[in-house]
Amino acid sequence: MSDSVRSFLAIDDLSRQELLDLIEYSIRLKEQTSAGVCPQFFSGKMAGLIFHKPSLRTRISFETGVMQLGGGSIFITDQEIQLGVRESIADAAKVLSRYLDVIVIRTYHQSDIEELAREADIPIINALTDKLHPCQIFCDLLTIREKFGRIEGLKLSYFGDGNNMARSWINAAKLLDIDLWIATSADTHPGKKFVEDALETARGRITITDNPAEAADKADILYTDVWASMGEKSEAAARADSLKALQINEKLLQNANPNSIVMHCLPAERGKEITDAVMDGAKSVVFDQAENRLHGQKTILLWTLGEI
Repeated sequence: MSDSVRSFLAIDDLSRQELLDLIEYSIRLKEQTSAGVCPQFFSGKMAGLIFHKPSLRTRISFETGVMQLGGGSIFITDQEIQLGVRESIADAAKVLSRYLDVIVIRTYHQSDIEELAREADIPIINALTDKLHPCQIFCDLLTIREKFGRIEGLKLSYFGDGNNMARSWINAAKLLDIDLWIATSADTHPGKKFVEDALETARGRITITDNPAEAADKADILYTDVWASMGEKSEAAARADSLKALQINEKLLQNANPNSIVMHCLPAERGKEITDAVMDGAKSVVFDQAENRLHGQKTILLWTLGEI
């Protein structure tokens, strides 16, 4: 990969100022799109969407975003490209670099995406791996900016599995002055070394706890995800037993700030990690989050192509 190619594999691929500036750009881009004047910076360009996992929001928001920016996209499943199986990742990267302008990939192993980025001559965007989900975090930061008028100086409390979402929030706390609490069980910790490495350089505060009330105390944002992610459903029963005390419900919300919001990256298993009353309640911004996947990811696409 050329040094001039910008890939987006993790939220901390950006600097703090880049991240904040791109969030502000996303707000303006959203306003332009709503006014029917979305810039056509992607005109004549093609995005390849390689999806080895099911998707609703990620696929549709990326396809719609590319179209709104004036470009085209092609959807590719693991039936067409079995990276490292039917042919090597390196060979696939070299071929795709000659057809496409950017690759958006949703797959299992972070190492596969990193190898693809090393071997390709075009940008690679991480649309989710088992380790990280940076596009979701970027777009969630856009939602937080809209709701609070700022991103830094807030307490964000995540409840549940120490999965790709938890680790991506930890990466965000490396860059931003946020008070991040991860409420999880010992069995679902996001990874001791991962957390220790983040703490070495983190601008924000990172606290791991098994006490949900402590995590929710005076929180501005309460965040959750399914307890067993894609590819881990066989562990669902065990996870539910470990994490049932971390459900976001009306009782837990009583500990948070009066103007707090509730977020969920979806899909939700209602009645497990979050109750219907909370997800459909006045504090929920879950569907605003889903909408902002479209606008934030357009910014990511444009950043990788050097248009902003």
